[in-house]
Amino acid sequence: MTSTFLRIVPSTLLGSLLLAAAGWANAAVTVGSNAPDFTLRTLNGPNMRLQEQRGKVVLVNFWATWCGPCRKEMPHLNRISDKYKSAGLVLLGVNIDEDVRNAAEVAGKLKVSFPVLLDTDKAVSKLYDLNSMPSTMVIDRSGKVRFLHRGYQDGYEDTYDQQIRELLKER
Repeated sequence: MTSTFLRIVPSTLLGSLLLAAAGWANAAVTVGSNAPDFTLRTLNGPNMRLQEQRGKVVLVNFWATWCGPCRKEMPHLNRISDKYKSAGLVLLGVNIDEDVRNAAEVAGKLKVSFPVLLDTDKAVSKLYDLNSMPSTMVIDRSGKVRFLHRGYQDGYEDTYDQQIRELLKER
């Protein structure tokens, strides 16, 4: 019985891992898909979970300290967060740097006014299949990705503003 058990358990475990890997491989975030849930520690200490933001419009911005366009975009994101926070927008900045001190230093210099979440092991950025920085998604109240932006160019903040207003009007 023991030898049968030892043969079955590894193959069952391997099968489960392969199924999980296949699920992750297909988990690329697309417009219209549910935003994959995650929980990350914030720069200020407590954890934040995306699922707990349901009922609100959420803008998730993945950024890194070494990313010039990310730094350029931050003041615009601050303004958007401040402008729509009371209307039900939650803006989450997910930093992918391995060294939290770098994230804290840049967030401080740029006076980031929204929560900075720490993805130091890049598990969430892998879950979201990121291939460019910054990457920004706007998620509706039901948790669906409605808009997806890869990279940043001048004027994107106007597009974010318009998309957020559109989603805040929906009930």
